Amino acid sequence: MCGIAGFCSFKENYNSKSSKWQNTLVNMKNSIKHRGPDEDGYMLDEHIGFAHARLSIIDLANGKQPMSRKIGNRLYSIIYNGELYNTSELRQDLELKGWRFMTTSDTEVILVGIIEYGNEFVKELNGIFAFAIWDSYQETLSIFRDRLGIKPLFYTLTDSTCIFGSELKVLFEYPGIRPVIDRDGLCEVFGIGPARTYGNGVFKDCKEVLPGYYNVYTRDGMKSIQYWKLVSRPHTDSYEETIEKTAFLLKDSIVRQMISDIPICTFLSGGVDSSIVTAVCASELAKRGERLNTFSFDFAGNDEYFKANDFQPSRDRPYVDLLVKHFNTNHTYLECDNIKLADALYNAVDAKDLPGMADVDSSLLYFCSEVKKFNKVTLTGECADEIFGGYPWFHSKEAFEAHAFPWSRNIEPRQQLLKDDLLDSIHLKEYIDRTYETSVAETPKLYSENKEEGRRREIAYLNIKWFMATLLDRMDRTSMFSGLEARVPLADHRILDYVWNVPWDIKCKDGVVKHLLREAAKGLLPDEVLYRRKSPYPKTYNPQYENILSTRLQTVLKDSSSPLNRLVDQKKVADFLSTPSDYGKPWFGQLMAGPQMIAYLLQINYWLDKYKIELAI
Repeated sequence: MCGIAGFCSFKENYNSKSSKWQNTLVNMKNSIKHRGPDEDGYMLDEHIGFAHARLSIIDLANGKQPMSRKIGNRLYSIIYNGELYNTSELRQDLELKGWRFMTTSDTEVILVGIIEYGNEFVKELNGIFAFAIWDSYQETLSIFRDRLGIKPLFYTLTDSTCIFGSELKVLFEYPGIRPVIDRDGLCEVFGIGPARTYGNGVFKDCKEVLPGYYNVYTRDGMKSIQYWKLVSRPHTDSYEETIEKTAFLLKDSIVRQMISDIPICTFLSGGVDSSIVTAVCASELAKRGERLNTFSFDFAGNDEYFKANDFQPSRDRPYVDLLVKHFNTNHTYLECDNIKLADALYNAVDAKDLPGMADVDSSLLYFCSEVKKFNKVTLTGECADEIFGGYPWFHSKEAFEAHAFPWSRNIEPRQQLLKDDLLDSIHLKEYIDRTYETSVAETPKLYSENKEEGRRREIAYLNIKWFMATLLDRMDRTSMFSGLEARVPLADHRILDYVWNVPWDIKCKDGVVKHLLREAAKGLLPDEVLYRRKSPYPKTYNPQYENILSTRLQTVLKDSSSPLNRLVDQKKVADFLSTPSDYGKPWFGQLMAGPQMIAYLLQINYWLDKYKIELAI
């Protein structure tokens, strides 16, 4: 994994002021140095500038970027962030075409593949990636993003320039590009957030390359091309065939994603998803006489303060203990205390460039920084719930009937704290409704389905396009902030393509949540874990944490220079702080309740202040 950044202009001759633009590239690279602390590289030519920060995982000695190939009078150059899991197959094909390789890196395979086949070669890639390729002869910049958007890629366009990079902060290192938030941006933060509309960079005029797309920038401007999408079709495999194919895809994806020239580890929560990943990795390493490193996370005080509820029915630790013994892993229990958790809220904004999932982000960021002390590559269990129907709202009558995002049906907790005149001017509810309706309308239909199944498909689509994207973004930023590469094998696009069309009566047969996944994993896990009721990522229940947050927010509100005071009503916030928190009724997802609202406001204030954001409202 790495960080990429660059710019392209057909009106600017960057060579004429090379010192200025080289400094710009250095600043862009430095802003995302955390993504690639091992090595860096630059390229500057008449109309193009590339910068790369490298985290060395494959071909440590020869994988330096930017990487270039000259064919006749055509020079092709690439900067790449990601990991390719079918490198060997693609290399063999290209070698049969007569190509010879100077490295063992996947970067060179992608570059040569694009030269041989053109941009549509991206369809052959199985991996997580964001990369840019410059064709000097055609004067064409192409920027690519993986199918599910696991790796981020943002850009902005001026009248004559395309500026792009792995994180939003990169764009603001280019002269003249400033962080501005308009009414739509505030609707994203207070209405959609901590999710984000796909394609939308929240800051004014900032966009992202959509998952499953590549963009081509030429003298004629920017063009966006979709190379992958979900397709709804009848499922013709039998129940037994469905389980067999799913089991194959699961194991194949996990084994493929173990590829590394350095040791890997896994996150082990004690839930079904991470346990499946751990089971396969531990088994494969045991064949080589190696032992897997595993890590689990919890919070100081939860032994005393944990409260079981519909979203978190049980603690994880007993299941982790069972699995560590079962798989003989080298396990580390990590714990975060209240002060570290609260302090990391601000680093989480630094990592994301936006307010996020409050302490759900900050805790994972802290844990990733601890894991990095042991390993540079980890595999996680993300995305199984979205793909296999694990969340409560897949099974909820209220979610089926609501005209709203199922993880955020009630927007009142967010908007009740804003100033009345701000609410009147930004039209928050209308923005949310419009965004929801647009997304639902995109759902790939299967017209043979009845109304109930059609609605279930809509909910699945919303989860994949929105909630899964939010969690993938969280995983990328929190891990890469410490230079830790996090892979998500359950988000292999082949799994999604297949399971998308499996009927609900197989996915959740007899009402068993994620039945298909559990059946496909039979034999991998002890039954106590395989049939455990879902319990999401942990959070703190320690009331001292909420007290810390409340004190910090009160300090912010008392400071007349705090930018948050331009947006929230101080009396409304004071009334909110005096009301006991309800941990069992989240306003976003399964974890964000009262304390997380306080933390979210703290993040917003820090974000507005640090980025010196201009409010264009």
